[in-house]
Amino acid sequence: MPGYNSLTHKPFIPGIIPPAGPPAASWWFIFRKYALLITPPSGQVGVPHLPRPEALGLVPLQEHYLGQWAGVPCFAAEVAETATPPAGMDFQSLRALYGSLDEDLFWLAGRAVQIVDWDRTHHYCGRCGSLTTQKVGERAKVCPQCNLTSYPRLSPAVIMSVTRGDRILLARSGRHPAGRFSVLAGFVEPGETLEECVIREVKEEVGLDVVNVRYFGSQPWPFPNSLMIAFTCESPAGEIDLHDNEIVEAAWYPAGALPNIPPPITISRHLIDAFVRSVH
Repeated sequence: MPGYNSLTHKPFIPGIIPPAGPPAASWWFIFRKYALLITPPSGQVGVPHLPRPEALGLVPLQEHYLGQWAGVPCFAAEVAETATPPAGMDFQSLRALYGSLDEDLFWLAGRAVQIVDWDRTHHYCGRCGSLTTQKVGERAKVCPQCNLTSYPRLSPAVIMSVTRGDRILLARSGRHPAGRFSVLAGFVEPGETLEECVIREVKEEVGLDVVNVRYFGSQPWPFPNSLMIAFTCESPAGEIDLHDNEIVEAAWYPAGALPNIPPPITISRHLIDAFVRSVH
């Protein structure tokens, strides 16, 4: 059955073993470190659609079959840090491609960069230091000496909209662009449920207690390897207390007077948009 990301439009079928036979034209997500090779814009920028990267004069250091997007094979590849982009093309960070790369391709590029980075950081066994090998038929690295098997890892994080009546709590982290506000978020700790993490993070970051924690949705977040799990919750009383140095500003905002908020591609924006719809 085709797999779907709730925020994408075309069906993507994940895979590990590439199709048999001569290479057909495929989507290639080619990275120089963490920067993606993009093709010249014609309305929107794109990624190379060709049989092999060698057609562009690029030799992959590693490559991985990702699956099929709308029936077309997709591959991830890494090239040397000294590689020069082909004429008319460029390497750009995924963050810089918000809104200019097709949304489906953006999320596939996020999948690709996480797999490339996992391969890059698992050449050697984390337990005994031996050189690892690729496990046949699985997305995994195996140590031939101690048999440790390493799969791509995700770092789960919760992200939550906190509301009080017809207002939503929005905050600005020191990591955000100047003037950009968003909902709260934080990484899940060992031994903690997702709901417990929501309650703890809100308390730590803005000093508020929350109730009615409810699941909203999820989104892969490739910066570098997170899975954002979204919730809604309510804070019926209490004053904002910024005793966490991570948050520099926070306030309650009505739906009709929101500050600068994240772009529509993000699940933080989906949470905010859902709040706006709920009060209109």
